[in-house]
This record gives sequence, C-alpha cells and structure tokens, in this order.
Amino acid sequence: MTLDNMERQIDQSALTLKLPGLRRAFREKFREGLEVGLSPLEYLNACLDAEVANRQENELRRNLAAARFPVIKTLDMFDFPTIPSLSKEKIRDLSSGKAWSAHENVLLVGQVGTGKTHIAIALGMEALKSGAKVRFVTAPALIQDLILAEKEGRLSKFFRQWRRFDLVIIDELGYVSLGPGGPLLFQFCSDRYERGSLLITSNLEFSRWSEVFSDPSLTTALLDRLTHHAHVLVFQGESYRFKESHNRKTGKPPKAL
Repeated sequence: MTLDNMERQIDQSALTLKLPGLRRAFREKFREGLEVGLSPLEYLNACLDAEVANRQENELRRNLAAARFPVIKTLDMFDFPTIPSLSKEKIRDLSSGKAWSAHENVLLVGQVGTGKTHIAIALGMEALKSGAKVRFVTAPALIQDLILAEKEGRLSKFFRQWRRFDLVIIDELGYVSLGPGGPLLFQFCSDRYERGSLLITSNLEFSRWSEVFSDPSLTTALLDRLTHHAHVLVFQGESYRFKESHNRKTGKPPKAL
C-alpha cells in the first residue's frame, strides 16, 4: 500500500470513528516523527494527545456557552491595588477549584462598582478550565425563572436541571426587593446545599439582606445555609466605574471591569 493510500485510509478510519483531532494531526505528527525519530508508540501517543486536546477544547467551548457569561473577564485583567481589602492570594486560592470540589460557597460583598462581578466571572472562567460546569445568572432573572417555574408546577424539575452545574453564580443580589421570590430563592439555595457551590455577589452587607427578603427569619435561615461552608470576601475601595470614567476624561487607558 502506498503512503498516499495509507493516509487516505487513516483519514477515513478517523472520520468513521469520529476522531477529528487525530484526523487533523496525524500527517503533521508523522512528518515531525520522521524528523526527530519518534518510535511508533511515541507517534501514536502524539496523535492521541491531539485528539484529547481537541475534545477538551470543544468541551470548554460548550461549557462556556452554557455558562452564559455576559462578558469574559479574567483575573489577570483585574486591578487588585484598586481594592486593597481584597486578598489576591485568597482569590488565587479560590481559582484552584478546591472550593467547588468541596461544594463550598463564595460570597462577594461590597460597594457598587468595586469589581465583584468581574471577580465572579473570572473565578467562573477558572472553574470552567478545570472541567467544572458553571452557570451565571442575575438575581432578578433567577427570581423571574423561579416564579414562572412555580406557576407552571415544575419547580422540582427546575431544581434538578440546575443541579448539573457545579457552580452557580448569582449576581446583583440586593439591588431590588425579591418580593414573593424570596422564599423561592431560599428553596433554590437550600436545594444546592452540600450538592453544589454558589457564588453570590451583593452590594448589601449581611445585616441588610432582610431589606430584600422582607422576612428576617428567612434571611437568617438563608445566611445560615450560605455561610456554613463559605468564603466571604469584602470589596472596599475606589469604584472601578468611577476610575474608568476619570481615566477617559484624562486620556489614560481605562482598566477593564
């Protein structure tokens, strides 16, 4: 069998077996193997590595789409000196993913515009890279979905669907009153208790959460669940948005939020 015929056969076999990464790489790996003297097993391993890398890349792309981040943010983009109360070492530790494996929660609390959403998304991105399934949602949007699910009699199914995510990021808790959605959010958080992680951002300190839940006893019960296995980070410092506006006016390049 000629080399061309063998290449065509390998190409067809890879197509039949649904190995697109190997299919794209085997010719190049073969040429590289001839140049550096790879053994047959080393060549096979290089081709399989290409297939594994392709599958990991595709999985990350699918999980990123499922996460529904409004924008992409990374830890390297964050200006830590702007928020002196925030420990860079602590954030780096959380980015390792150990907290999500242990079903621990993270609560980011602080003033408006101090980068809580940026850090939340960046930690979500790191979780995705480690293979976790992540979903981002704002508190108002989640409340609307919960109310609709209850109205349609599918609340239990709704909870089950969200259990597939290792990490759920709930952004902007505290900006609006939850009204009848308060008890539903409590049920949602309780359903995830020790099953999956929550990352919640809020502009309100814990003592003011009853303002949005309108029920002190419910607020106490929720905080008890959320903080049982939790990392609490407080954001205090100059507003990112104010700084960006100032930089634009002075001609300085803006920092990413």
